[in-house]
Amino acid sequence: MIIIKKYPNRRLYDTSCSQYVNLDYIKGLINDREEFKVIDSKTEDDITKSLLLQIISESEADQNQSLLTNSLLKQLIRYYDTDMQFFLRQYLEQSLLAFIDQQDQVQGLMKNMMENSPFGLFNKMVEQNMEAWKKNQK
Repeated sequence: MIIIKKYPNRRLYDTSCSQYVNLDYIKGLINDREEFKVIDSKTEDDITKSLLLQIISESEADQNQSLLTNSLLKQLIRYYDTDMQFFLRQYLEQSLLAFIDQQDQVQGLMKNMMENSPFGLFNKMVEQNMEAWKKNQK
């Protein structure tokens, strides 16, 4: 697990590679599905959630990147401090994981379809011919 320390001056430090990082670096870790934890450098408290919320907040400020509508946010807020909060959290997490899994499967099928299409096969032949031509040139 990668440990990121957050210092009072708002700087983030990746202890695994001994360098200062920024929020884009953290987004990269998320996209690469790397496990990490952000801790406060003074108190050693886990502040990962607040940093993740900061990333979401900054992304939501850009209307072109926004995922959460006002209506959805209002619905989520209504579930706080209710008996259903725990169940909604589990439901949202499981639904998103299922959605991501389905997306990965669809992307795999599309990649396979493109590789085995006439265009994909033609592209492979062209690449092989280019490699053979380059070898003959040498």
